Amino acid sequence: MAANLDGQLVVAISSRALFDFEEENRVYEAAQAQAPAQGSHPDDAYMKLQLERLDLPAKPGVAFSLIKKLLAFNTDVKRVEVVMLSRNDPVSGLRVFRSADVNKLKLERGVFTKGRAPYNYLRALQANLFLSANPEDVRSALVAGFAAATVATHSVHARNSYPNEVRIAFDGDAVLFSDQAERVFQRDGLDAFQKHERKLAAKPLPPGPFMPLLKALHRLQQEGTPQMRIRTALVTARSAPAHERAIRTLMDWNIEVDEAMFLGGLPKGEFLKEFEPDFFFDDQTGHVDSAAQHVPSGHVASGVANPQH
Repeated sequence: MAANLDGQLVVAISSRALFDFEEENRVYEAAQAQAPAQGSHPDDAYMKLQLERLDLPAKPGVAFSLIKKLLAFNTDVKRVEVVMLSRNDPVSGLRVFRSADVNKLKLERGVFTKGRAPYNYLRALQANLFLSANPEDVRSALVAGFAAATVATHSVHARNSYPNEVRIAFDGDAVLFSDQAERVFQRDGLDAFQKHERKLAAKPLPPGPFMPLLKALHRLQQEGTPQMRIRTALVTARSAPAHERAIRTLMDWNIEVDEAMFLGGLPKGEFLKEFEPDFFFDDQTGHVDSAAQHVPSGHVASGVANPQH
């Protein structure tokens, strides 16, 4: 019987999101800058370095804690599948799998495209989430209808205060919800936004790119194991009275979040520091940069705050 990923939570992740390949990436970028003058290909220097380090396990990267905890749901039944989806070449892929093995991550599948955009494989993988350090790939994945985020590789790593909980925090507008209300705020200001949301409090917001992921996490929580659980938080710049529409929307979707923070424009970083998520998703780079000082964070290039170029 052919293998399939039906019913599993599928996370596709690039090598730089899972492991700390920042030094190797700097070598690639330096070679890329010099390549036209030298007539060489930037992949050559990168591949050579990865081959030299084949037996040197890479250190955990920004999304490592999230992936490790999600894989812990695979006890008696396979509930989570993590697939490497990377612009790396297959030789560099060897080091990725060896590093995973040393770090006790059970990874079995990978697609390595040697410099070409890998996002077009997301549909075949039935991916619920794509994490990458490449903003172009993330934007393309979002346009194609997948939940995707650019991992802020400068983020601090997650602490291990909650080893038996996968803790994930989401922004609201343009992430869990559509950017419908955010467009009103950007165009007409805060007062108009508050009036608009109060008037439409009983009307659910359209779903954003991460609503299907939240739904899949909710399902995983219900089907999961006693040893691991999921704790989610909505962390939004909304405040009363605009909070009501957000809550009612989640109720309409039959999805619960464990915590909700309506911050009215306060910096999110300090609040996220207390929640200690394994990952935080936001559509605005300013919020991501604030959060990255405290928790692993990623940018969702979606909605009015991220115009298409």
